[in-house]
Amino acid sequence: MRPGEERPVEGGACDGVSELELLKLRAAERIDEAAERLGALSRAIWSKPELAYQEHHAHGVLTRFFECEPPAASWTVRPHYQLATAFRAEWEPPGVPAVPRPLHLGFLCEYDALPDIGHACGHNLIAEVGAAAALGVKGALEGLRGPPPPVKVTVLGTPAEEDGGGKIDLIEAGAFKNLDVVFMAHPSQENAAYLPDVAEHDMTVKYHGKASHAAAYPWEGVNALDAAVLAYSNLSVLRQQMKPTWRVHGIIKNGGVKPNIIPSYSELIYYFRAPSMRELAVLTKKAEDCFKAAALATGCTVEIKGGAHDYYNVLPNKCLWKAYIENGEKLGIEFISEDAVLNGSSGSTDFGNVSFVVPGIHPYFYIGSEALNHTEQYTEAAGSQEAQFYTLRTAKALAMTALDVIFKPELLEGIREDFKLKLQEEEFLNRAE
Repeated sequence: MRPGEERPVEGGACDGVSELELLKLRAAERIDEAAERLGALSRAIWSKPELAYQEHHAHGVLTRFFECEPPAASWTVRPHYQLATAFRAEWEPPGVPAVPRPLHLGFLCEYDALPDIGHACGHNLIAEVGAAAALGVKGALEGLRGPPPPVKVTVLGTPAEEDGGGKIDLIEAGAFKNLDVVFMAHPSQENAAYLPDVAEHDMTVKYHGKASHAAAYPWEGVNALDAAVLAYSNLSVLRQQMKPTWRVHGIIKNGGVKPNIIPSYSELIYYFRAPSMRELAVLTKKAEDCFKAAALATGCTVEIKGGAHDYYNVLPNKCLWKAYIENGEKLGIEFISEDAVLNGSSGSTDFGNVSFVVPGIHPYFYIGSEALNHTEQYTEAAGSQEAQFYTLRTAKALAMTALDVIFKPELLEGIREDFKLKLQEEEFLNRAE
C-alpha cells in the first residue's frame, strides 16, 4: 500500500460513493436501528442518578446492554473491571487475519451524577454516545463482504468523573494499555470538536485551634474560624496577581458549632485550575502559602491535603479534530469557530489524563437546550426526548471518524504524530527520561 492510500474495502462502490462512505452509512443505519434500545439505556441511567464510585445501577444497565446486544454473546463483557462500577466490553470481527496486534479502538462511557441535581452534566448521554458509536463501528464492519481488517473495539465504563477520577484509577490499573485511539463526547451548549479543558487540583484544608467560652474568656481560645476566614481573604487578595486563565473556587465546609464557643476546628475545600500542569503547580504553591499564612497569624495548626488525583489538561489532536468535523458536517452538525474554541470557557475532566497516555478525542455536543451544565434545567434537558436526536447524531460522527482511523493509515499516522508532538510540548517526554 502506498503512503496516503486508503486501506481497500471489499464490496465495491455505487453511484460514485466510495466503499468507505458506504461503511459510514451502514454505521449510521446501525445506530438508528438501535435508537430505541439506546434511548432506554440513557433514560434508565438518568432516572436513577448515582454519585461517583456508587454507580451500581448504571453499571448493571450498561453491562446487560452489551451482554444482550444481538447477535447473542457477540461482546465479551467483564463487569466490575478493576473498579466495582467499571466495566469492559470487547468485540472483534470473526475471521480477522492473524497479526501480532490489531488496531485497538476504545469508546468511553461516563455515568456518574451530581449531588442533589442528578444528571446535570448529562453523563447518561455520554454513556449512550459511547455505546452507540461502538455499535455503529461494529455494524459497519459486520457488513464487510471481504476479510475484515485486524481491529478490536473496546467499550470502557469509566465511573467517578465528577469526583475522584475513575479514568485515572483505570489508567493506573493498565486499562488503557495497548489502546491506539479513544473516543467519547460530552453534552454542552454548542458543538465543538475540542474545548481547552484545563488541569485541576483539589485541596482540603483543616485548621485546628482551641475551644473556649467566647464571652467569658475568649483569650484562652485559638480561633480556627478566623484562620479559615483569613485564608479565604488571602486567596481573594491573591486574585489580582492571578493570570486570567487561572481559576480558584472554594467553600468553608466547617466553621464551628455554636456562636458562644470559640471554634476549635474549621475546614475548607478548594479547587484550583490552570491551562497546564506546569501552571497549576505555580498556582497551588501560592495557595498553600496563603493557607499557611492564615495558620501563622491565628496560632492554629494546619493540615493541607491534596485530592486523590489531579486532572490533567486535555491534549488536542488536530488530525482527529479535522476528521470528526468533516464527518459531523456531513450529518448537519454546525461547529463553533476555532477562535471561539480557543477563547471559550471550559472545565476539567479526567479524560485529560487519558489524553496523555493514548491519542483521543473529547468533543462537545449541543442537546437542544440553552441551559447551562450543572443546573437543574440541564438535568431536565439531559433526560428529554429532544436530546436523543443530537446524541445519536454525535455518536454517528464518532463512529464515522473511527472508520476513517481504521481505513486511512495516513490519518492514524497523523494522529500518532500529533500525540507525540503535544507530549513533547508538555515536556512529559523529557520529564520521563
